Formats: sequence, structure tokens, C-alpha cells
Amino acid sequence: MTRSDLVEELAARFSQLTHRDAEHAVKTILDAVGDALVRGHRVEIRGFGSFSINRRPPRMGRNPRSGESVAIPEKRVPHFKPGKALREAVDKGPLDADERHYDR
Repeated sequence: MTRSDLVEELAARFSQLTHRDAEHAVKTILDAVGDALVRGHRVEIRGFGSFSINRRPPRMGRNPRSGESVAIPEKRVPHFKPGKALREAVDKGPLDADERHYDR
């Protein structure tokens, strides 16, 4: 599901929302989650999951072309941990032939 699919779904479920209002709501929510993560906060949506920041320590890597060692600095990366209800729903949910998408 893409962002535009999410907007379409929201507008379809709530007929009182215009497409523009649904788009604004999705943008506002995603911006709020992103801003909280940038500030280092954890975002928890009960029944769905939590977003947090993981720290990757600095390390030594290797340039595959030259074989030269390269210092890779510390990074902060977003992390999503699904909630129990979401994990169970995904595990038990049916997969139709149309819903099976494999990245190749």
C-alpha cells in the first residue's frame, strides 16, 4: 500500500472527508511521526506497533572496488516493531494470489 492508496482508503471509508482533507490528514500524521523520531522520541500506536530510533555504532567497512578500509560513522536509523495484535493478524490472515508480492 502506498501513501496515495492510504489517502484513497481514508476518503472511501469516511464519506464526509474530501480527498484533499484525507490527504492532509495522512500528511499530518506521517509528519508528526517523522518529527517525533527526528527529535529522538518513541512513537507507540496501541494495537499496531511502535516506531523508535536504533543506534548503529561506528565501524570499519571496506570499499569493494579498491579493497581499501573505510571508517563508517555512527548512524541513527528508524525501527518499527509490530504490536502483538498486528503480528497475530498478519500471521493468521489469508494470502490470495493477487496479494502475493515478492521483491526480486
